[in-house]
Amino acid sequence: MAAGASTGLYLVASIIGIGVVAQVLSDRFEVPSIIFLIAAGIALGPEGLGLVTRSTFAGALPSIVGLSVAIIVFEGAFHLRLEKFRETPAATTRLVTIGAAIALFGTAGAVKLAFSETSWEFAFLIGSLLVATGPTVITPIMEVVPVRDRVEAALETEGIVNDVTAAILAVVVFEVIVTGGSTPAEFLQLFVERLGTGMVIGTIVAGVLYYALRYVDLSPGNAPQNARLLVLAGALVAFAAADFVFAEAGVAAVAVAGIVLGNLDIPYEEDISEFKGDITLLVLSFVFIALAALLRFEDLLRLGLGGVFVVVAVALVIRPALVFLTTVGDRFTFEERAFMSFVGPRGIIPASVATLFAVELQGKADELAAAGEVARAAQLDAGATLLVGTVFLVILATVVFEGGLARYIAEFLDVIPMRVIVVGGGQVGRTLADRLEDRGENVVIVEVDEDAVETARNEGHTVHIGDGTDTDVLRSAGADNCRILVAATGDDDANLLTAQLAKSKFDIETVMARANNPNNVEAFEDLGVRTISSAVATAQAMDNAIERPALANWMGEIGRSGDVQEIEVTSEEMVGRPVHEVGPELPGGVLIALVARNGDTRVPDADFTLEMGDRITLIGSRDDVREAMEFCHPGE
Repeated sequence: MAAGASTGLYLVASIIGIGVVAQVLSDRFEVPSIIFLIAAGIALGPEGLGLVTRSTFAGALPSIVGLSVAIIVFEGAFHLRLEKFRETPAATTRLVTIGAAIALFGTAGAVKLAFSETSWEFAFLIGSLLVATGPTVITPIMEVVPVRDRVEAALETEGIVNDVTAAILAVVVFEVIVTGGSTPAEFLQLFVERLGTGMVIGTIVAGVLYYALRYVDLSPGNAPQNARLLVLAGALVAFAAADFVFAEAGVAAVAVAGIVLGNLDIPYEEDISEFKGDITLLVLSFVFIALAALLRFEDLLRLGLGGVFVVVAVALVIRPALVFLTTVGDRFTFEERAFMSFVGPRGIIPASVATLFAVELQGKADELAAAGEVARAAQLDAGATLLVGTVFLVILATVVFEGGLARYIAEFLDVIPMRVIVVGGGQVGRTLADRLEDRGENVVIVEVDEDAVETARNEGHTVHIGDGTDTDVLRSAGADNCRILVAATGDDDANLLTAQLAKSKFDIETVMARANNPNNVEAFEDLGVRTISSAVATAQAMDNAIERPALANWMGEIGRSGDVQEIEVTSEEMVGRPVHEVGPELPGGVLIALVARNGDTRVPDADFTLEMGDRITLIGSRDDVREAMEFCHPGE
């Protein structure tokens, strides 16, 4: 093997290894992995050890980056569920339309204002690239900052959609620059051609994959493995086919293919998701490190105060403005809108496309200089330097500050919902977690047994590995920000100790324990621990099924068709009004079954007047109860 090839192999292996270490450090310190990846790239690049330079990958870097982006975008789109999108439809639609337009024109204006000598074409090229937030930077942040589902859904959807629009917009603007100009009609045509091509090819590929996964014999013994490989190949084919027709149409194709396939009922979905996640981790690590290694500090320093102005304008003026304008009148609280305003880091699409454009612009500049068009060549060369420097400066600033401080910003604004900790990942703990998560609780299971951990994670639960009787384990699982803790293991001694720790060390609002032996219930309650006896609960359920079968059957449907929820009254529309006035205003005939006030719980009559802070129990169909909860406690 040649020495150069051997060195390249070792370098690629080292980059991937560093990427894996970055992910481990990210999980350990609860900081987005992209911060470690960028730091590693700078350390390996010309500004550090000099192991990675522009000539390291020769001409293969554009292809490597392109295929990597295809995998990353597909994986993010595959996890975008339409039911999750419906949680904030109006706000999300405005974010990816009105918000994207504000980001485009606002950023272009800031660039033109900061660098008056640059052309509007280059200003809009930079602005189009910086529209993208992207799943590659948003998803790692959401993994360590467990905000409410509606906030996560809006940010992740914005990232996926804007990745596509930013890439296509940038290519269209770039072609305008290279060809020397284009009319608005031609500009629109170029955009529609790429977006339309991507949508058509992405839909076709998703349909073919769906048919193959559902109706083709994939060899039963190796079906999960074949399904994973088939989907990976499909994503790459969609990207390459669309990109072959029109440059950068591939990004739209893989995004559409991922969204369509992810929302269809396909077999081996969990296997595909896990495999795609692992592959994405590797390519994300490689691309971020490789691109960060190409960064030259001299490009950043040339920007001077103009570069700082653009960063401040993008992060502290344009981003907050577009978020607050597009989410007005929606379900988001002021604190959630503020958090979304300060979490808009730019990622892999701007970095990769800016690098590739700079290379092409410099090549075009060399051709023009050789042909005697010195002025035009100098303009393109200066534009390439400005493009790379500005884009990377914004990426560095937003990733480091917004990504690194995201959790602290969320805690300061109090947008992280209080956790529910379930100690014990057995059948009881997982079933309870399913029901709690279904109504929107932020649940963490604490489990020490490896098999139980694997089972819980395969079912989609968040699991913290450790012994629930250990104070440090409970703290690292989030007990300091926990309002409910349930000790649900099969060991009564462990449950009692866990419950006592929760009450004495963390002052958790609600602590409950499972008593497997009915004889232990009295001892638990003597120590101030609310206890549920497994034997007594089972006997009561059987008794209800015998004596009250209609009620028992309906209770069995709770969380599916029917629901019972307790909520605090905070709505001004309800305070000071009797139940007979409020009842007809609740959706779908939802009933107020119980009212708890000052430790007293009663079944309210028609003339019972509600007060601020009352805790009411709502009973009705599942969807109507959830809507009624929002009516009674806006913003919950």
